[in-house]
Amino acid sequence: MRLLRSTDLALRVLMRLAVATDATPTTRQVAADMDVPYTHAAKVVAELQHLGLVDARRGRGGGLTLTEKGRAASVGAVVRVFEGDGDVVECEGAAPCPLRSGCRLRGALRRAQEAFFASLDPVTVAEIVAEPTGPLLLGISRGPGSV
Repeated sequence: MRLLRSTDLALRVLMRLAVATDATPTTRQVAADMDVPYTHAAKVVAELQHLGLVDARRGRGGGLTLTEKGRAASVGAVVRVFEGDGDVVECEGAAPCPLRSGCRLRGALRRAQEAFFASLDPVTVAEIVAEPTGPLLLGISRGPGSV
């Protein structure tokens, strides 16, 4: 299974903000630090803000901060939101699979997908930025173009 780019970015934004204890980076700074397009980062930040995981303030003195809910957020829950409820394989659609009425693969893949999410459920954002990850993130956030 491969995560969507938006899921990967959402997790990296949460991790980046979890170590930003003395600063409030902007969406533009986070996008530059992670070498992703600003528009993509802005969409992800907007969703994280909608979920209550990130606080985004505009203007002078503004920036992004991780909320307490964001720090305690389950990685599995975040991945579920960004990945959606779709199946691992597309059995229906414009060209439906001819095996769909008697195939057992779809159910097995659904169970595997849920096991993947369930294995991430007990892991929090705070846990994934513990040593050695936190110091590495701090080094990235202080790279070129950062404040």
